[in-house]
Amino acid sequence: MTGRGVLVVGSSSPIGQAITASFADGGDTVVGVSLAGAADLHLDCATDAGAQSAVRAVIDRAGHLDVVVLAAAVMPVAPITATTDAQWHASFDAVLGTAFAVCRAAIPLLPRGSAIVAVSSVNATLAAPGLPAYAAAKAGLEGLVRQLALEYGPHGISVNAVAPGYIDDGGNPDAAAGYPAGRTGRPHEVAAAVHFLAGAGFVTGAVLPVDGGLSIASPAAFLRDDLRARWL
Repeated sequence: MTGRGVLVVGSSSPIGQAITASFADGGDTVVGVSLAGAADLHLDCATDAGAQSAVRAVIDRAGHLDVVVLAAAVMPVAPITATTDAQWHASFDAVLGTAFAVCRAAIPLLPRGSAIVAVSSVNATLAAPGLPAYAAAKAGLEGLVRQLALEYGPHGISVNAVAPGYIDDGGNPDAAAGYPAGRTGRPHEVAAAVHFLAGAGFVTGAVLPVDGGLSIASPAAFLRDDLRARWL
């Protein structure tokens, strides 16, 4: 499918930039929105005014809105005892506040065959030290995906998520430990998964791992040298 009107919220991150480029290269009309950095619009989409403006911008440019990508996030790194109120709320506003406001604004205007794709994280289900706010927000996002998929499937709207693992530019080989694929991911690989889900109408309510197999790996296989030596 090409010629769609696409909204990418959180377009200035490396993943957001790759998603925006993927749709644009495929012939779609894309509006990228972020609070800062490279974006078509700088809006706070956790607010009703920002979300409404973002949705209207796509319709004004493309004539219709067909795909909504929710890629905004804030990831404070601190144990819960050191997490401030500001950090907690910033993470939830960026991930869940944005998803709530944008979906509320967009869904009444989405036609049959349209799609919402959220960018979650392996941290929604795999715990890691220092990420209480981020992990809780992403877990909530996946719950929202399932809820919207159930409610709006009869309207012809698919709602899914991707759950990336560690995504970088290849400059941190040490981060690959624990990944069965033997490496970390690249932004364009997340974008490819988002692009797929945006056109896979009979897939809905799903969370697609884009994690090099991390979510299916036994931690013992990578933490214990004796097991690694025996198996590998």
